[in-house]
Amino acid sequence: QVYLMESGGRLVEAGGSLQLSCAASGRTAERLVMGWFRQAPGKEREFVTALTWIGSSTYYADSVKGRFTISKDDNKDMVYLQMNNLKPEDTAVYYCAASSSVLIGRRRNEYAYWGQGTQVTVSP
Repeated sequence: QVYLMESGGRLVEAGGSLQLSCAASGRTAERLVMGWFRQAPGKEREFVTALTWIGSSTYYADSVKGRFTISKDDNKDMVYLQMNNLKPEDTAVYYCAASSSVLIGRRRNEYAYWGQGTQVTVSP
């Protein structure tokens, strides 16, 4: 079993920055890949970025490449999402997710564990 809890979401102006945090606990073997997804009102949940817990390989959606950075702190079992140059279209609930796969996946069904989400709102 893996438990995830996101924090850090808030209202921010366009062009601003925000860092989201995800506290992870549980079996390491079930969270070899850690990802961030987001869901805007009326839209499907979409992949944002992910990293491998071993080796720290990363992958980003084109929409956030160059603006968002995923990282982790092994000692604290934390995963972070640094978001810079935020745009109104980044407004969404952001979810942390964990997968037991050794490869980064971009589909929701590849992730078995999810946090409760944290709201990010970017004002124009």
